[in-house]
Amino acid sequence: MTEFQFKVQATDGSARRGELHTAHGVVQTPAFMPVGTAATVKAMKPDDVAATGAEMLLGNTYHLMLRPTAERIDRLGGLHRFMGWSRPILTDSGGYQVLSLSALRKIDDHGVTFRSHIDGSEHVLTPERAVEIQRLLGSDVAMVLDECPPFPVTPADAAAAMRRSTAWAERSRAAWQPRPGHGQFGIVQGGVFPDLRAESVAALRAIGFEGYAIGGLAVGEDAATMLATVESTTAQMPADRPRYLMGVGKPDQIVGAVMRGVDMFDCVLPTRSGRTGQAFTRIGPLNMRNARHVEDSAPLDAQCGCVACRQFSRAYLSHLVRAGEILGAMLLTCHNITFYQDVMAELRRAIATGHARAWSEEFIARYSRAAS
Repeated sequence: MTEFQFKVQATDGSARRGELHTAHGVVQTPAFMPVGTAATVKAMKPDDVAATGAEMLLGNTYHLMLRPTAERIDRLGGLHRFMGWSRPILTDSGGYQVLSLSALRKIDDHGVTFRSHIDGSEHVLTPERAVEIQRLLGSDVAMVLDECPPFPVTPADAAAAMRRSTAWAERSRAAWQPRPGHGQFGIVQGGVFPDLRAESVAALRAIGFEGYAIGGLAVGEDAATMLATVESTTAQMPADRPRYLMGVGKPDQIVGAVMRGVDMFDCVLPTRSGRTGQAFTRIGPLNMRNARHVEDSAPLDAQCGCVACRQFSRAYLSHLVRAGEILGAMLLTCHNITFYQDVMAELRRAIATGHARAWSEEFIARYSRAAS
């Protein structure tokens, strides 16, 4: 059986080039995981997602526990078989969605009691139940239940949420059943306060996990504050374990976080933007509803090999978006996921050859100039 392990193969400053070995295959890092919230990456078939270069997907505990339920997925052979994806899957614990989507909820030291956003039914999510759900789903990487405070937040409230998250992490680890090729990640909390982040890292390291995530960012703070928090946090995280920045983000933010030692990312941005007419390119984001694209015969990105760039013009894609055609969302989503995977592949090559700083500075300068 495959052992769950992380191998750092090269470093360039704080940036790391590595491999994550799981029960369902190897993931090259730095890696971006497309989000398959409800057991699907919206507007894409699994084979098409794999063709972009994606090696790992993210599934969502909250949504899957409500519909179709983790028990049903387990009876049908697990999440990999259910959604037709044979490669690694990470599932988040559902805590963020409970706090952001459920209008009626009560949080205490035991867990979270909430009403479903689908039908109003009442549910209780505890650290132990979050572990059980993810075991039933069969994900390669499971996340502990945590409390993600809003932004802005006072130091006192951030400390209370972080310490509750630490207690939940201890319970999550106690409920964890080790299996070959499977790992559980702890989640660092503490808002944008370095002392709280340091306390959280130390506590999670003492518990011991197969990997560590940075949660509670990209919730309203500015990019500079986010990256500063990432930098101070990764400096204290174990060097021999994968580091995962949850819910981030824009291409230039991801590049900046890689340069600060992060290995794994997820975000709904490339898929959500694909459904709303935005394309990410090497010269910055493009709004395909903009009139300047309606007679443009150029591809979205001349360096991209996705089907949208190989076969269609900006003019045609603009037409699809303006006409509300489903194909527009499909093509732009495919392009955006491909672009994110291309950025990660280029980062991996730059780190391996010792050119990460120059590559990242050029990318961020070009992308930010176009996006501004």
